[in-house]
Order: sequence, then structure tokens, then C-alpha cells
Amino acid sequence: MKNKLTKYLIQFSDIELRRPASDKVRILEIVAAVLTGIGKFIFMDYLNWRLPFVIIAVLGWSAYVFYRFKRNKSVLKDWGFRRDNFKSVLKLTLPFALVSIALFFLVGFIQGTINLTWHIIPLLITYPIWGSVQQFLTIGLLAGNLNELKRLNLSKKITILLTAIFFSIVHYPSIWLMIGTFVLAIFYGYIYLKSKNIYVLGLIHGWLGALFYYTVVNQDPFADVFLKYL
Repeated sequence: MKNKLTKYLIQFSDIELRRPASDKVRILEIVAAVLTGIGKFIFMDYLNWRLPFVIIAVLGWSAYVFYRFKRNKSVLKDWGFRRDNFKSVLKLTLPFALVSIALFFLVGFIQGTINLTWHIIPLLITYPIWGSVQQFLTIGLLAGNLNELKRLNLSKKITILLTAIFFSIVHYPSIWLMIGTFVLAIFYGYIYLKSKNIYVLGLIHGWLGALFYYTVVNQDPFADVFLKYL
């Protein structure tokens, strides 16, 4: 009898740990993601606390991911923190990435804004981390939760469009960044809802973002974020 009870408790605990998030949790995650986006305008744009904001956002959301993982062992895979489909998702995104890079250099050549310096090297290494956080918030939590909310029952097209609009607005006032992130979010939303993998999306986001700054936008994020503290 004792063995049966123990077995039942283990099975019940396993079910609880794998239970999908409720609508309440999904709504709270959406609100938190949106507030993080609003925080960008306050701390990065107005106060110019770019690096502190990025560090706090990365640490804060990493802590939340760890908290949810301790309560639900399957949540990482549900969000897209997985390696089993890394190659297949990478194959889907590579053509888009290569075409995007070609367009970046074309636009940069026409504008005369190509400014590739050694600063891009540390950015190519570090920016995918911040890119992964952005994709987790916008594509994982926003698009993913909107797609799963039972009370809204939005179509995938509307979900992707709303996510792309939000991601674009967060990059105001740079028109180039707003255009680029809108297109990126449309493509990423489609890929994510088809086959979730935050690692691939974050990696490609980081590399494309770094190149975009030094070819199209004509900005040096490394100097703006890091060199001011050296």
C-alpha cells in the first residue's frame, strides 16, 4: 500500500511539473515582457543607461527562467530552449540571414554608411546573448503566449503581426531599426510557431543586428555601450 501511494505521488508530481501554464500566468508574462520593452525607452533612450539595463534584464529574466524550470521541467523545451531541432531551424533561417546580409551591404553601399571596424568582433560574440533575451521576450513570451491564450483565440497571422508591431515600436526612433525588426519579427514569428528554437533565433538576431548597425544604421553600439565605461 505504501509503495502504491509513493508511486501515485511521484506520478502526480510529474503531472504537476508538466502542466501547461494557465492563462493567468501567460497574461502576466505578456505584461512583464511589454513592461521590459517600455523600460527600454526610460533606461536606454532617456537615461542612457544602456549597459546596466541590458545586464539587469538578462539577469532578471534568467532568474525567472530558472524559477519556472524548477516548477516545470518541460518549460524550457516549450519556450524553445532546446537543441534537438537546432540544425533544422538553422536551415530554415540561414537563407533569410544570407539575403538580409546582402541587402545590408547593398543599402550601406548606396548610403555610404558601411563602417566595419574591429568593434564588431566583440559585438558578434556578445550580442547573441542579448538577442536571445529579446527573442525570448518578444517571440517566446509575447507571440507564444498570445498563440496559446484560450480566451483570445487569435489566429497565427494576427499573433505574428501584433508581435512584429510591438518589436518594431520598441526600436523607435530609428526608422531603419523599426523597419528591420518588423521584417525580422514577421519571419521569426512564422518560424517560431512552426518550430521553436530560441537559440537559433537569438544567434541569428545577434549577428544580423551587429552587421545592421555597422552597415545600414551607421552606429557603433560597442563604443556607445562599452567604451564609455573604459
